[in-house]
Amino acid sequence: MIVEKMFLHVLIVLAPVLSYSFLFENHKLGKSPYFLGILYGASASLCMYFSYFDTALYWDLRYVPVVLSIFYGGPISGSITVLALLATRTAMGGDTLFLAYIIAVIACTVPFLLYKYFWRSAPKKRIYLSILAGFWPAFVKLFVLLTYLFISENSIRLNQNFYIYIAVFGTIQILAVVFAAILNEAVIERNLMKDEIRRSEKQHTLGELAASIAHEVRNPLTVVKGFLQLMEGEDERHKHYYPLILSELGRAEHIISDYLNFAKPEFKKIETFPIALLIIDLSILLNPYALKEGISLTHSIESNAEITTDRNQLKQALINILKNAVEATPKEGRVSIKLIREGEYVKVIVRDTGKGMTKEQLSRVGSLFFSTKEQGTGLGTMVSTRIIESMGGRVEYTSKIGKGTKVSVTLPLKNTSEAETV
Repeated sequence: MIVEKMFLHVLIVLAPVLSYSFLFENHKLGKSPYFLGILYGASASLCMYFSYFDTALYWDLRYVPVVLSIFYGGPISGSITVLALLATRTAMGGDTLFLAYIIAVIACTVPFLLYKYFWRSAPKKRIYLSILAGFWPAFVKLFVLLTYLFISENSIRLNQNFYIYIAVFGTIQILAVVFAAILNEAVIERNLMKDEIRRSEKQHTLGELAASIAHEVRNPLTVVKGFLQLMEGEDERHKHYYPLILSELGRAEHIISDYLNFAKPEFKKIETFPIALLIIDLSILLNPYALKEGISLTHSIESNAEITTDRNQLKQALINILKNAVEATPKEGRVSIKLIREGEYVKVIVRDTGKGMTKEQLSRVGSLFFSTKEQGTGLGTMVSTRIIESMGGRVEYTSKIGKGTKVSVTLPLKNTSEAETV
């Protein structure tokens, strides 16, 4: 009988995941922590309602929805689920009600403490953490209740059925957590893939548009610039205007070159070189600019790995990122560059102590015409991201208001740039 009841609980545990992933996937409600908390809270309450009683204990999977709610829904969702569980347990009453409160507090503390570490872990590790965290409340519950039963007048005999129930309960709980965690990870991966496809389509369309516009505008600019250079020494009356005109034309040409570079970065010279030397060069190059702004620029090198790619393009991308960091940092602030190795990848981490960005601003980083600078176009960040991605790497931004921003550039040691496949 316990087997049938526990498998019913597995379906109850999986119901919230299936509900918000298939019925509310494209709706804002499906991403609301309050809605997720209600779903998982209902799941936990149903598990308690259909619990199986034997050997003086109630057997159910009530804490599995709690753990899943905390990990995959967040603290708000988890808190709502815990409140629903406590409300249901209070309504059921009983002599051990005070023990239920103690167990809930002890059992739910660990998942809440593991929440941040959980999301810093890889997907496979998150599944393992879900299994361990799912066992913790069950262990606490059994330990507290058995201790209470042994020291009270309601002492029980641990017969063979009890050990069979423990084995069945543990096995089915593992299955429930594994299935639910895998479904949640599949939903997360699918959403990330959709976002990546949408972003790639936008970049592809923008790249084609940028290339066509840039080619059309560049030709007449080149002609005008050439004629102005020829006329520069002929008309003395307007001589003082020529440097300004040529400077502005040069700036326009530079912007157009950035558009072309975004449309398709050209890796003209692929070479193998120690990336540590490039970091040192960047630090030396930008240190005078940082000092001029009253900012301390430091570097830390923890790897002597060599990388194979276009040195100049990588240098340009990192210069854009570093300049943004310096420009976002107030006087007497700090900008640091750190180089580390992670397996077959190297990571360049740029930190600043600037004003930081909100979540909304972070989501728009790398978009055209978005910049936190007053006269910025966002093009430099777009070009840098495009170059890094074309090299087979990725750029990640994390930021906190008032504390600064961290930019992590991850690059493969082997050459995976588009130039190699042309």
